[in-house]
Amino acid sequence: MVDAQADAVDPVTDAFLGGRLRLRQPGRGHRAGTDALLLAAAAPLDFEDLALDVGAGVGAAGLALAALRPKARIGLIEIDPATAALARDNLVLNNMMERGEVFEADALEPPRRRAVGLIDGSAGLVISNPPFFDPRRARSSPDVDRRRAHVAPDDGEAAHYEAWIAAWIAACLALARPGGAFILIHRPEALGAILSGLEGRAGAAAVLPVHARVDGPAIRILVRAKKGSRAPLSIAPGLILHDGGRFTPLAEAIHRGAAAIAW
Repeated sequence: MVDAQADAVDPVTDAFLGGRLRLRQPGRGHRAGTDALLLAAAAPLDFEDLALDVGAGVGAAGLALAALRPKARIGLIEIDPATAALARDNLVLNNMMERGEVFEADALEPPRRRAVGLIDGSAGLVISNPPFFDPRRARSSPDVDRRRAHVAPDDGEAAHYEAWIAAWIAACLALARPGGAFILIHRPEALGAILSGLEGRAGAAAVLPVHARVDGPAIRILVRAKKGSRAPLSIAPGLILHDGGRFTPLAEAIHRGAAAIAW
């Protein structure tokens, strides 16, 4: 008899980018998908430098970026040991061992970053898909992995999430070199906290709304900024994911790795 519980827990292998990228992911709990592909597609087309993926999970966004930008080098930063192990497996699975490295560390703790070999100011690009939800407002999943991926840690403070996202952004920007880029994907309601976190650290911010459908509100935002810049904020044209029951042509091309996000 097949053990259904074991099947749910054991990693599965999923194909992305039209089969160009394969990812081992947990059989249950958080699974990477569209958010990671949008984050990778938002990177500059000509990027050839070091990109760090902060809160990388199994490495979906960082590895997708590497698959799409063949001259880029990547670092995958993940706090959870089991998830970091899957990220290492995925480097091997995709033959990217010479182009990438997994850093098992709490990105918000500078001494722990340094202890694993992460150097502040070293990356030309930092990307991140952080936990989206405020623990004081969200209903947390009973699944530990899903909760860690979706909900920020809770310290019991009323203003916790705004301070936490500012600390997350500060850590990401610490790893970027002056003039380096930072790209983050999040939910629209976090925009105020994100812009506050960027203030004094990065400018030339661009916000790109992502809509499930043309007549619906944004369900995600992509935010890009340049470390040390003082240039003003801009709003990019929105990206529509679905037309009826299928992806729009652009969204389909992004999922296949055949198009980038021009913004």
